[in-house]
Amino acid sequence: MCLAIPGRIIEVVDAANRLALVDVAGVRRTVNIGLLDADGHSAEPGDWVLIHVGFALSLVDEQEAAATLALLQGMGADYQQELEELKASVIE
Repeated sequence: MCLAIPGRIIEVVDAANRLALVDVAGVRRTVNIGLLDADGHSAEPGDWVLIHVGFALSLVDEQEAAATLALLQGMGADYQQELEELKASVIE
């Protein structure tokens, strides 16, 4: 199962390639934030984003991120599997 999961941007680690370190439920991974570069606004540290297959797809507010995480945690094994897959992924 592939889910879009909320994460919080910790820092932009490679501005030229639009890569940021994101924390997802304690798992930190590098994701591409380039898809969010629109209308003169870019994702920045502290922003919450929805992540799918290594790409930040959209910005979300903290309340929506918390509600989504709570819903995903309620999925049990599927959510845990998604976190394990995130732990194993690498984007550099």
